[in-house]
Amino acid sequence: MERMSEKELIKLNKLSVGYGRKVLIGDIDLSIGEGEIVTLIGPNGAGKSTILKTIARQLEPVKGTVFIDGRELSKLSFHELAERVSILLTERIDPELMTVRDVVEAGRYPYTGHMGMLRRHDEEVVGEALALCSIEELSDRYFRELSDGQKQRVMLARTIAQETEILILDEPTSYMDIRYKLELLGLLRKLRDSRKMTIILSLHEFELAKVVSDRIICVKDRDIIKAGTPKEILNRKVLCELYDISGESLEILLQSMESVV
Repeated sequence: MERMSEKELIKLNKLSVGYGRKVLIGDIDLSIGEGEIVTLIGPNGAGKSTILKTIARQLEPVKGTVFIDGRELSKLSFHELAERVSILLTERIDPELMTVRDVVEAGRYPYTGHMGMLRRHDEEVVGEALALCSIEELSDRYFRELSDGQKQRVMLARTIAQETEILILDEPTSYMDIRYKLELLGLLRKLRDSRKMTIILSLHEFELAKVVSDRIICVKDRDIIKAGTPKEILNRKVLCELYDISGESLEILLQSMESVV
């Protein structure tokens, strides 16, 4: 599943990410095209979330620059950023007395002005996001009453309602059963194909990365060790190096990957 875009939407130029002045991963050079799905895979603690948070401007770069459509990320206003980038991170929210629809409507905040009033178009966008994530029947439920899997789908609907050209997702399949994981992957492909949305995500399940990704970035020991198409990355040699596995364990994982269609 290789898709090439003529338009470069995101560029990481000699980017070093980390916390404060401590570099976690350094000298990242990466270009991501419009309408491309790029997935970060690798062991826990390798730095995948740190990269995503830096691209989303949740963290400041230690060094280097992130460009969005040719503009430095740091020079975008908060409003401009909210209109271009939507994010779903692993941190959980706990809004009191907010319904599912209230939470999804919050995704429209870049467009509602100072009064926060939703217009008819905003309501239509929210309704479409609820339908895309199959949570229409949950619309009037309180968010706090939902299961973790349901909450994850609500938060995804909120990012979709934001109508941005870039979507950043950190472990979006967390808390979901296999049915909703596969539905999510189908939805991401639909957003890419119908809206030319650029999607950057991290996944633990490399078998799911095979299904959804145009390109895969391997992150290990706080370094990017390889990048390429699913065909180039998801083979025995690369997976052995990435996950420090071999023999019987690798064969079990590869059989699992081949069982997903």
